Amino acid sequence: MVQFVHPSIEDITLTGVLSALADPMRLRIVVSMTEKNDCMSCSEAAPCSSMAKSTLSHHFRILREAGIIRTVKVGVENRNFLRGEDINNRFPGLLNEILKYAN
Repeated sequence: MVQFVHPSIEDITLTGVLSALADPMRLRIVVSMTEKNDCMSCSEAAPCSSMAKSTLSHHFRILREAGIIRTVKVGVENRNFLRGEDINNRFPGLLNEILKYAN
């Protein structure tokens, strides 16, 4: 069984968040999750349908390790939640400012 790594709020770094969101595909994933305002599977949040599953998994791992998302296993599916509140508690207003200019 896969064990997902989720940093504690104290271990989320500004460098990690900015680095993860610097990639346009990862930023599109986060924008999609924000617009949906719900948990999403990797394929639901995919920025494009033609993206290889291995590439998509890589992007979700980077977002998870940066503390931006939390992934839980629900049956056979991995569901992803945006850790917006945790990011806002650690860096007030940062995620909102980044997302404001994402489009």
